[in-house]
Amino acid sequence: MEKLLAGLRAAGEATRLRLLHLLSQGEFNVSEITRVLGHSQPRVSRHLKLMVEAGLLERYKEASWVLFRLAEYGRPADLARAILALLPADDPVLERDRVRLAEIIAERHAAAMAYFSANAADWDRIRSLHVSEDLVEAAMKRLVGTQRVPLFLDLGTGTARVLQLFSPLAEQAIGIDQSRDMLAVARTNLDLAHERRAQVRQGDIMALPFASGLADLVTVHQVLHYLDDPGRALIEAARVLAPEGRLLIVDFAPHELEFLREAHAHRRLGIADEAMVGWLRRAGLKLLKSETLAPPPRADGEGLAVRLWLAGHEASHHIS
Repeated sequence: MEKLLAGLRAAGEATRLRLLHLLSQGEFNVSEITRVLGHSQPRVSRHLKLMVEAGLLERYKEASWVLFRLAEYGRPADLARAILALLPADDPVLERDRVRLAEIIAERHAAAMAYFSANAADWDRIRSLHVSEDLVEAAMKRLVGTQRVPLFLDLGTGTARVLQLFSPLAEQAIGIDQSRDMLAVARTNLDLAHERRAQVRQGDIMALPFASGLADLVTVHQVLHYLDDPGRALIEAARVLAPEGRLLIVDFAPHELEFLREAHAHRRLGIADEAMVGWLRRAGLKLLKSETLAPPPRADGEGLAVRLWLAGHEASHHIS
């Protein structure tokens, strides 16, 4: 009763109803929220503080930013969604908020596209060396299957493409990336796709901000070749993986394209199966399935084979 009353009190004001409506559309920082509502930052911050304390909203820190979004779980989150369902869609104040919100999302999109444009030539050259992303994604979906999961984590989420790929299977989907630039791109892509189940967080995949055994599906897509110690990253992925959970890794097979190390910060020229099996074993995982996607034929003979590995905890899975 007391929690319900606290939630009702925290939501029972016009600005706070606007905040619920705004933060049901995605995650935003205080500056963006202030622009939408047209109130002072101290006033907005007070409202946010009360609503976070009541459990209606979630707050988290990302470098110098503090971001807010609608709470995901618990009775206060259920209350927030019940209140949202009662808000009149044609309310003129909420409509103005949606217009301002669309302007902010458009600005995010422009910034993300500028970042893409600055790096597009490099990415296009690498993409031309391996099979199409459509084929890679089809293979990933084949290995993962259609089983629904409570929590899906995408480590090194980048553009959030893999996050979007598997979010339909998940009650909650979270992408982790250390780069603020890539997180801006990811948020733009999620906004444009109207993807509400997925969210992204700044974090270190070597020290994930999650309790052990929490995630039912974890993906690591084209990340390990950038790392000095991929084995350590897999130990951390195994830590957060639930006992019956699955870990899907996608990376390049061993190759000799030295320019990727020199020009694109690849620490490893692909990953051998022997190395992968050893890392998985040290992490308490075992290989369940694997697949290779050969590169397209090229006149210069250059090409990158893509490898996929599906793993699970030693005591919980049997190889099929």
